Amino acid sequence: MKIDAHQHYWKLENQHTDWPTSDLTAIYHDFLPEDLETHLKKHHIEKTIAVQAAPHFKESEFLLELAEQYDSIGGVVGWIDLSSDQFPDQFAQLNNHPKFVGIRPMLQNMDDDRWILKTKVKKSIKILIENDFPIDLLIYPKHLPVVLELLQEFPTLRAVIDHCAKPNIKEEQWNQWAVGIEEVSKFQSVMCKISGLVTEADHEKWELSDFELYIQHILNCFGADRIMFGSDWPVCLLAATYDEVIQVVNENLVKKMPLKDNGLFFGENAKRFYKI
Repeated sequence: MKIDAHQHYWKLENQHTDWPTSDLTAIYHDFLPEDLETHLKKHHIEKTIAVQAAPHFKESEFLLELAEQYDSIGGVVGWIDLSSDQFPDQFAQLNNHPKFVGIRPMLQNMDDDRWILKTKVKKSIKILIENDFPIDLLIYPKHLPVVLELLQEFPTLRAVIDHCAKPNIKEEQWNQWAVGIEEVSKFQSVMCKISGLVTEADHEKWELSDFELYIQHILNCFGADRIMFGSDWPVCLLAATYDEVIQVVNENLVKKMPLKDNGLFFGENAKRFYKI
């Protein structure tokens, strides 16, 4: 099964939808499953993981409603406030849905870089571990030491690093990111999505070779059985088409991999991680 493990849907009319903002003209309109269908068919992708784009419980409900209507949505990574006293009840409510497969706190947007280490949040993390339920981590390189602390306390937490932790490819950021991601990768319960890289490069004049060192480092750190493909569509449209995102991973990774590893990257790892 070929899977796009990271993409988004939104409707601007939804009251909880606070992003994208109107200045992002390329993506400031509705994106729904019928808009992605052509791309999925062209690249023989059978399922996607729809990931929340707004930090609201209603976002989870919206995506799960879409998942009930569209078979192409294999699973939903939703949002619940991990620091809320309501977390146990809300998690139990969503966990009854067969397509609720993950949760994502938006750490990159928070003022407190160490938010995920708060006592209340860690109580919720324990609930995820007890339920063998995965978490997506939306972070920047500066958050990697914090994630490392989290994993040292909870080494069995099943987590996936979104967008390779968003290294600043445009400015060729390397050391902090490369060291941090290598340390995090030592925890075998952690995976990494090779996704969202085009928007970290120069939107107007990136080249295929810009991504080679970053992708190779991720492969070296995590191995073929702990990486997964994600388009980050439609956010990727700020810098690249769906076809170009596929081209980036094909040229910098897939063409150099054995066929077995190709299958892991394009679906089997995501299927195992999200239990779909």
